Amino acid sequence: MIEITEKALSKILLLRTEEGFDNTYNLRVGVDGSGCAGLGYTMKYELGINDDDTVIDLSDIKVIINKKSLIYLVGTVLDYSDGLNGKGFVWANPSSTRVCGCGSSFSI
Repeated sequence: MIEITEKALSKILLLRTEEGFDNTYNLRVGVDGSGCAGLGYTMKYELGINDDDTVIDLSDIKVIINKKSLIYLVGTVLDYSDGLNGKGFVWANPSSTRVCGCGSSFSI
């Protein structure tokens, strides 16, 4: 499974509202083939949950992960940084063997 810090959760909920999505929308996280290291993280708000999705039911939002992405994300911690060195979501993935310089893509 993955862990989402309180700071990341607060930002996810704030962005959902700012982007005009109501509380019926879930957050889908996943992995796709992109970025300079080969695999990139994805996040989007959507309504549907598929039968083979893994669902993490947080108090204010459901996080959904498809089966293919879950194998790359097991043990990952999603955090949010708002420090002087940059703002954005930070993925701490114990399975990654290489991370690109900006931290948005990885390889296993």
